[in-house]
Amino acid sequence: MKSFILDPSRIETESMRIIRAGLTRSWSDDEYPVVERLIHTSGDPSLEEVIAIHPQAIACGLKALKEGANVITDVEMVRAGISKEKLKSLGGTVESYLNAPGVLEQAKAWGITRSMTALRMHPKSLRGSIVAIGNAPTALLEVLRLAENPETRPALIIGIPVGFVGAKESKDLLWSRQEIPSITVLGTRGGSPLAATVVNALIYTALKGEK
Repeated sequence: MKSFILDPSRIETESMRIIRAGLTRSWSDDEYPVVERLIHTSGDPSLEEVIAIHPQAIACGLKALKEGANVITDVEMVRAGISKEKLKSLGGTVESYLNAPGVLEQAKAWGITRSMTALRMHPKSLRGSIVAIGNAPTALLEVLRLAENPETRPALIIGIPVGFVGAKESKDLLWSRQEIPSITVLGTRGGSPLAATVVNALIYTALKGEK
């Protein structure tokens, strides 16, 4: 019977070694943690082909975190996957307004999704924040609309919605807006775990820089 590695730290170390050895694109030192964590979380080395990181994304994200920025998510699943205690140590919190009072009723009145409505009803929360979208393409579209106004523009958009209706198109639109620092996974792949893992990679990097 095959001998398995059982020690958690050794498992992670070996996983990252395998991932790093298999990378085919040139990444900067500050991009490696994000790329490696995305591949590790997805279990899919081919994901590297569609990872897109804006040249200023890492620097803007780290600066925002070190200044105590909040993280705004589209759904509770993204919020649940983020290391809240570590973020708190940097001065920030994680917020999702999906279940905030009045969102459901207003979404019905406007005829749009709850995730889109939640952001539209809390626009000022986006200013200087890190927005992590892992589920709803409509939420990403709303963030991009709000980002046109400097008063409601995030410091960084992590846009990784998943699916076959609007996900690819919303991410293409995000990536076309090169005036806004962003991190995305182009195409239909994505999801809440990937959005959360990018945030965590940035949090861990920011904490290392604080030591």
